[in-house]
Amino acid sequence: MDLARFIDHTLLKPDSTAQEVDVLCAEAIHHEFASVCILPWHVARAHAILSGSDVAVCTVVGFPLGATSTKSKVAETLDAVTRGAREIDVVASITALKSGMFNDVLEDLRAVSIAAHEYGAIVKVIIETCLLTEAEKKRMCSIVTQSGADFIKTSTGFSHSGATVADVVLLRQNVGPHVMVKASGGIRDRQTAIEMVEAGAARLGTSSGVKIVS
Repeated sequence: MDLARFIDHTLLKPDSTAQEVDVLCAEAIHHEFASVCILPWHVARAHAILSGSDVAVCTVVGFPLGATSTKSKVAETLDAVTRGAREIDVVASITALKSGMFNDVLEDLRAVSIAAHEYGAIVKVIIETCLLTEAEKKRMCSIVTQSGADFIKTSTGFSHSGATVADVVLLRQNVGPHVMVKASGGIRDRQTAIEMVEAGAARLGTSSGVKIVS
């Protein structure tokens, strides 16, 4: 299985350096990964390096808790896309979901989707599956489908666990047909990556991309 085009080559550590981003981008070009997923601070730098390649610039919004306001998330999104990001991984408001504020969660994500889509960028919604009940995961599938987002994503990688095959299957079965699934968090070897793809993941967020394809 050719896994490279499934991979969002990821570097989201708070202490990541510009030099590490340069290496990340070079690796992504060499291995023909789908994107690099980086902190917003580095978007313009990555865009300059990747210009002319098929590797997209992906960045995060409302990261890692999802608890910033809708206005803040939209501002982050617009800032990112105007500096070269073509993929936005936004964290859903888990605190709002847990509070039963389902319409607020929907409108939050819909606003980000509209802002990103106006610039031709795609949106992946991170729902942090390890913090949700099965019913909440299914509720988020419905919300993400209604929001107009392009992907539902399992995890930030910053909570107590990441993607599982069972969650990928659950998400794939419960989102609308136009919504794809991104598995992220804890994908560190080729076998795990293959299992996630076979379960229905269309993208894999991992910092181990080079190891996986090598």
